[in-house]
Amino acid sequence: MSNPPSESERTLTCSTCALVVTVPAGTRRTICPKCGSFYNPEQAAAQARYGRRADEKLKDGKLPQLKDADDKSEKTDFGQRIVNFFSRKSKTGLSDTSSGSSLKDQSLPVIAQESKGRLTVDSPNSQLSSRTGSRNGHTPAPSSASGSQKVVYPIRTKTADQLQNDVIQAKETKDWKELQDFYATTFDSFLELNAVFKRDPNKEYKSTDDPGVKLEFVNTVYDLMVDLPQDIQKSVLKAMINSLLKDKRPHTKDDLRAYFILVQNPQFTNMATYVIFAHLLRQIAALSDQDHHYLVNWFRRLHPARFKGLVQRLHNFISCRLFPPKPQDLPPMAKCSWWIPSATKVLALLNACNNHSNPTHIPYTEFYNSTLDHLDLMAEYYTWQNPSSHPGFTFCQYPFILSIAAKRSILQRDSEQQMIIMARRSLVAKVQRRQLPDIGMLFLNLTVRRSNLVSDSLNEIAKKQHDLKKKLKVTFTGEPGLDMGGLTKEWFLLLIRQIFQPEYGMFIYDNKAKVHWFSSAVCENYQEFNLVGVLMGLAVYNSIILDIRFPPVCYKKLLSPAVVPYNDPTAKVGVAPATLDDLRDINPDLAHGLQELLDYEGDVENDLCLTFQVSTSEFGSQRTHCLKPGGENYPVTNKNKKEYVQLYVDWILNKVMYSQFQAFYHGFHSVCASNALIMLRPEEVEMLVCGSPNLDMSQLKKVTVHDCYSAKDPTIKNFWEVVMGMSKDLQKRLLLFTTGSDRIPIGGMSEMQFKITRVENTDMLPMAHTCFNQLVLPAYKSRKTLKQKLIIAIQNAEGFGIE
Repeated sequence: MSNPPSESERTLTCSTCALVVTVPAGTRRTICPKCGSFYNPEQAAAQARYGRRADEKLKDGKLPQLKDADDKSEKTDFGQRIVNFFSRKSKTGLSDTSSGSSLKDQSLPVIAQESKGRLTVDSPNSQLSSRTGSRNGHTPAPSSASGSQKVVYPIRTKTADQLQNDVIQAKETKDWKELQDFYATTFDSFLELNAVFKRDPNKEYKSTDDPGVKLEFVNTVYDLMVDLPQDIQKSVLKAMINSLLKDKRPHTKDDLRAYFILVQNPQFTNMATYVIFAHLLRQIAALSDQDHHYLVNWFRRLHPARFKGLVQRLHNFISCRLFPPKPQDLPPMAKCSWWIPSATKVLALLNACNNHSNPTHIPYTEFYNSTLDHLDLMAEYYTWQNPSSHPGFTFCQYPFILSIAAKRSILQRDSEQQMIIMARRSLVAKVQRRQLPDIGMLFLNLTVRRSNLVSDSLNEIAKKQHDLKKKLKVTFTGEPGLDMGGLTKEWFLLLIRQIFQPEYGMFIYDNKAKVHWFSSAVCENYQEFNLVGVLMGLAVYNSIILDIRFPPVCYKKLLSPAVVPYNDPTAKVGVAPATLDDLRDINPDLAHGLQELLDYEGDVENDLCLTFQVSTSEFGSQRTHCLKPGGENYPVTNKNKKEYVQLYVDWILNKVMYSQFQAFYHGFHSVCASNALIMLRPEEVEMLVCGSPNLDMSQLKKVTVHDCYSAKDPTIKNFWEVVMGMSKDLQKRLLLFTTGSDRIPIGGMSEMQFKITRVENTDMLPMAHTCFNQLVLPAYKSRKTLKQKLIIAIQNAEGFGIE
């Protein structure tokens, strides 16, 4: 139980997150260390509106006070000046706006008046009109009647060409005053930002499709700014502080436009501006869902290069806050723990924008932040799993930011924990039955015959359903071998190859798409499809890479839903929204025909004579299916052809093979059931199952270690010359021969361990220990002999299984 505050202290409760803290009684403005909101909104708003007293000290994590642009006394760059306030704790503040006194050195710009969340001009003599009208030769805006709530914008007519000419002239004359006034005025308030960058200030632009912003002019203003003198750049930051200190609620579309413009500022690349950047991000993150919806759609208007730059700035902000190169340059984490949540939430808006753009602005992998790989990922995961006992922000709430390597680590360690739990339960059960424990009970032991591989595997898995979450070990009947991983890899490889043979009848292979898909033939039972799902689950669970060629939609269906509905056998699983593009990945010819139907401009009903039916051929016989009830009575017309195509696609990808995929889905999740799957994209599940097909032997060469060889040995040089000259098919065979898989890990060759061991007997062929990714290479005297024997070995390696 905490002690009650003393007379010199008081407690404050955050209105946003309800965090209670104790502060000195004289504290006038406090920011919540958890969410970044003000503890006393009324007092904070008053201070933001009317300024702080000159004797009030600046607290860590608050917006910094910058010196005026014409102050030449300090020679450090503008970014360093922002940081220096942390060390010198200088006394700064705003002059009282009601007194009409001028701004003093290091003070913030005067804050424009606001009323009911709307920027207004109250009278012809208002402070805003007199200030903005006197700068840069701009014409003051006509004022509204006193008490009117109508927004009146200053008249701003500067164009991109005029601004570029101003820059050229300033560089020639060394007179920067006009540019100084333009930039200081433009960013001084949200009203000014809209006056300068809004296409038509008299229009509201309430559409999500159009922000009403002159984006090219915004780009020009920022592009020119980064090459201007630092005094001008500093004045921009100072003006932004003035804009951000307004606590306006509810937010208008003008405010959203201002945030949309400000967040694109390239100055936020500099770590010294992060205090200002953090407050901007906090205000954007705190907007309503409706406002976020507008921003998500407006971000789609950005050029992909600008969009990527904004994403990178946010990543740098998060990385530098987590692992600052110079900790003294940033405020203590305890006083600004809201920085990272705010930045991540804004990044989530950009990710949503990217996901809903077609084509996407940037690849989804650009949202990965590899810096997070160095965090305690399992602590993040457990915090996410237990929000009641561990409340607060966690990166697992925003999985798009976690790299595939980070997600794989979480999934593997979660799998290891489940393996340990299952092994412990088996041990306890043995002890309770007073039986002698043995090492085999800790593993999922499968014993199979090569001649009956599928049936034996099916029977073994059916008998040992309760052991699927144990570590897998495989034994081939009649073969001496100790499975240290190599036999398991071989079992997966042989079983997958046999099941996916076309004559086996479970899957159909399309030669153009080069993928397998589920056969729609009706079966008596679907245990073999369940087995394939179990195989994929075991591969992910045991970190084995499989050579399975399923289309992307398969993995989308596998995550629909990502967690199996609890105790509901009637729940629909494996049904995902399907598009014509998904069908094109499976059957390009059929997708092309349907696209031609959509593009057909003639009379569809009379020319094509189609109904809402589809025919399939199964084992030589034709079967007809209705795409909707009474489909034979509904002709396809120009009006309903889109509906026909959508129903056709859904039938192919979801309905006709539902039972097959349902068994496959449950087989996969019987092994891989984990909340960690919720964090994965379909593309990432495919990477976990299949690895990467992109071979780069030069990367494998870099990670190779040698036993009784050296990198300069003639045999090693000859080996790599031979390997680099091989076809891709032979390189895959070499990888299969030495590692048990022709695919590479998610992180690339650099994650592999590859070892070449020397033997003196040059009469023998090269050998491999797939358990350890080890190649036993005799010291052949010539390159020709090495190439000949290596190719013989890798082309005739299958079936020995001896380690």
